[in-house]
Amino acid sequence: MSDTQAPPPRSRRWMLYAPLGFAAAAGAGFFVMLRGLQTGGYNPRGVPSALIGQPAPDFSLPALDTTSLPALSAADLRAPLAAPVLVNFWASWCVPCIVEHPQLMRLHREGTRVLGINYKDRPTDAAAFLTRHGNPFSKLGRDEPGRVAIDWGVYGVPETYLVDRQGLIRWRFAGPITPEVLDQELRPLLRGYA
Repeated sequence: MSDTQAPPPRSRRWMLYAPLGFAAAAGAGFFVMLRGLQTGGYNPRGVPSALIGQPAPDFSLPALDTTSLPALSAADLRAPLAAPVLVNFWASWCVPCIVEHPQLMRLHREGTRVLGINYKDRPTDAAAFLTRHGNPFSKLGRDEPGRVAIDWGVYGVPETYLVDRQGLIRWRFAGPITPEVLDQELRPLLRGYA
């Protein structure tokens, strides 16, 4: 018998290099992300939506029993619309929804039509939230099981969509609409699609 060992088979050698390849790819992706953050070309909230440029998915939601607001359906988003509308997914248990709410109230006072979809919430809790913080919604549907949110591609609440006058989804924002987002992104879009 010889003291020298035979080299490992080729397939085993590739298994040794695979983790190095994965680590190199992850490092390259992280470097690209950091460069994008530095130059402003990377938006961590910029999760693409397959619905951009498409009509709203078909849905029909019941009204929130504890309010006098009418129910909401896809028919409310069909062309022709008098002006662009916002569709806002929210919940009373959602802390970022509280941060966003003053901007929705401001839009409502300025005449922007805001339609609400209450996501996986108890009707009494949702009504108490609106009583405490104000009601920006002209229509409000209850998506207790979350099926409509899945059809829209919602990742979590709050999430807001802009629907233009032709009934096409033009913008999606995941997270709370802050004063900066309102002034820098949403207001120009509302003017552009008016």
